[in-house]
Amino acid sequence: MSVREVAAQAYREALPALATSVVGGLFAGVVLGGMRAELRAVPGLLVLVPALLATRGNVYGSLGARLSTGLHQGLVEPAFDSAFDSALNLDDRVTAAVAAALGNGILASLFASVVAFLVLQLLGEPVAPLATLLAIALVAGLLSGVALTVAVVSVVFAGFRRGYNPDTLVGPLVTTTGDVFGISFLLLAVRFVLALGGA
Repeated sequence: MSVREVAAQAYREALPALATSVVGGLFAGVVLGGMRAELRAVPGLLVLVPALLATRGNVYGSLGARLSTGLHQGLVEPAFDSAFDSALNLDDRVTAAVAAALGNGILASLFASVVAFLVLQLLGEPVAPLATLLAIALVAGLLSGVALTVAVVSVVFAGFRRGYNPDTLVGPLVTTTGDVFGISFLLLAVRFVLALGGA
């Protein structure tokens, strides 16, 4: 393949994913813009939003990279019927990658909540109780983690089967789904925690 053909193929693979990423980012911005009441009800939540979104991208980008490497090396089969055995147990490699991503995502969200709380306290800024921030981070981290795991595994496997380079898909996919699911589930988590009497 010539350099021109390689570049054309890379653009063909990347442009739809990047366009989807832009639309997803705009959607996440619209949802965040509509969260004014929740942001007022939970002081300090706005400080936490960038950290939570960055956590989703970093953790689940790593999951996608692990799966991509496994697919390229032939260690993971790009099909759900081979990733699952007859007892519906995940392949050990996929299980380990998914468990690490979910665990890291939740722990990073909780850690970000503690740091945001401490920093705002030190600065003398108004902040919701630590328990409220932790509950919101836990619920949002768990829900978005499950959704992102399903999205990443599905798209990476499907893209690889269709001849796409999964490394090209992972970045825009995680950015888009991380923003959309992250903000949507954050809104849901805030409403859930407030309904239980948080803040």
